[in-house]
Amino acid sequence: MKLTGAEILMECLIEQEADVVFGYPGGTILNVYDALYQYSDRIKHILTAHEQGASHAADGYARSTGKVGVVFSTSGPGATNLTTGIATAYMDSSPVLFISCNVADNLIGKDSFQEVDSTGITLPITKSTYQVSDVNKLADIIRTAFAIARSGRPGPVFLDILKNVTAEYAEYEPLKRSEHRTSGRLKDLYDRNMVDFKPPSIDEEDIDKLVEMINESECPMLICGGGVVRSRSDEEFNRFANLVDAPTAITVLGGGGMNGRNPLVTGMIGMHGSQASNIAVDECDLLIAVGCRFSDRVALDPDSFAGNARIVHIDIDRSEINKNVRTDHHIIGDAKEVLRMLNERLTQQDHSEWKKFVFSHPRETVYEDGGDTLNPKQVCETIAKMLPQDTMVATDVGQHQMWAIQHFHFDYPGQLLTSGGFGTMGFGLGAAIGAKVGNPDKAVIHIAGDGSFRMNCNELATEQYYRLPIITFIFNNQTLGMVRQWQNLIYDKHFSESDLDRGPDFVKLAEAYGLHGRRVSNQKELEAAIADALECGEGYVIDCMIDIDEMVRPMVGGGSRITNFMKI
Repeated sequence: MKLTGAEILMECLIEQEADVVFGYPGGTILNVYDALYQYSDRIKHILTAHEQGASHAADGYARSTGKVGVVFSTSGPGATNLTTGIATAYMDSSPVLFISCNVADNLIGKDSFQEVDSTGITLPITKSTYQVSDVNKLADIIRTAFAIARSGRPGPVFLDILKNVTAEYAEYEPLKRSEHRTSGRLKDLYDRNMVDFKPPSIDEEDIDKLVEMINESECPMLICGGGVVRSRSDEEFNRFANLVDAPTAITVLGGGGMNGRNPLVTGMIGMHGSQASNIAVDECDLLIAVGCRFSDRVALDPDSFAGNARIVHIDIDRSEINKNVRTDHHIIGDAKEVLRMLNERLTQQDHSEWKKFVFSHPRETVYEDGGDTLNPKQVCETIAKMLPQDTMVATDVGQHQMWAIQHFHFDYPGQLLTSGGFGTMGFGLGAAIGAKVGNPDKAVIHIAGDGSFRMNCNELATEQYYRLPIITFIFNNQTLGMVRQWQNLIYDKHFSESDLDRGPDFVKLAEAYGLHGRRVSNQKELEAAIADALECGEGYVIDCMIDIDEMVRPMVGGGSRITNFMKI
């Protein structure tokens, strides 16, 4: 049947079971939005306040559901407003399809109104980019884009569709997603883009070697990374950890990959890792990292990292092997399948003496009573006590992010939504919106700092319009907390441009958007505010007053041995 390019896009979204789109219209994408009007009964569109908000919402949707998130934007500033969200998804391997429309073919290269080289800008921060100039190729390119986004190590794909393509007609043949891998006409596109529905084949000798290494180890240690979450291999990983009977540290992106209440969990690892995690990594004789990049926030000094251990790296992406830390053994493959094969071969281990040593060190930081202000652990523990255990948590970036990861226990993949690799302030509210849209039956909260919240608080308008009962908790210390912490510890207390002793009043801001708000400074007030938020069933902002000099503890300085904890 003959359809316009815009209609073909709608049909392809339905093929891919993409029933939610986040976006913001503009001149070059109006043909698409006109077609969307006719498909509104099958494709739900969430109009955000800003394209960056749409990008984070689609990312939060993708991380929390395991599906591919979809974003629409117009050309020029619309497309460039997406770039922070694209880079955020890229660094954290989140499958999001970003679709922007550029100016028409006859206007390309003429500095036309709202023209920009979108594909050139996004090329370094995507798995793949396309500029679509032929309507006859549109359907298969969209299908390929979805396949690239979700296959192997997931990630964002950017499509730049010329405006004339959205208006031109082409023959459209429906193709169910289940039929894609057998479709002859998709083969060339898939081959050209190295799309393979099958993960890398796993070498059984590599599996057997690791089993032997585990059997020989007296002090094994595991790291649960973001790859466990992305592959939804939490059940396999939990069984693996229990079989090996190994203490297990969790990276920022690994939250939910291992049940946070498992007694083997040592807490976060790295710059703000627990003493138990960091000391165990330093003392172990075998370190097995699954789906972990060994970033500079984990392996702060690669040369001394796990210096007493044989290091094993399990990852689906061969390019990560030996990139940051030299390994003694590695296995390339999907974490779910690798762990399944290991679990079939392993016998139950017992490392009681080793665990006794590891857990003699603290897993969490002890805080003094906050007095006239709240301390971070009080806030986290009160939230955990009063909200459902399966509540989804979206964070921004900064001290509040570290406190949340240190003190909450995440039980399943997609429960924690945070920007780990790119460190994007302003990520949290959009991500919370996406998570709530994708998981309407789950409670969703947003953990923010006063600095991060300022950046994308305009998405409160989206939260209110769509009646999304998200509770935002602002850890308000009236400063850029993590910046001030570094200035305090490293820069001789030169608090240069880090104080936020200015508006807005966040409670009044929430009310201006038609939401509820309350400021709290002690645990009793916090409990009352949470009870009110849960009872009202609408969007709510709770402004939690934190001492300006409260710090994230422990802390290891950048480039230092992982056990060189700073005196705070």
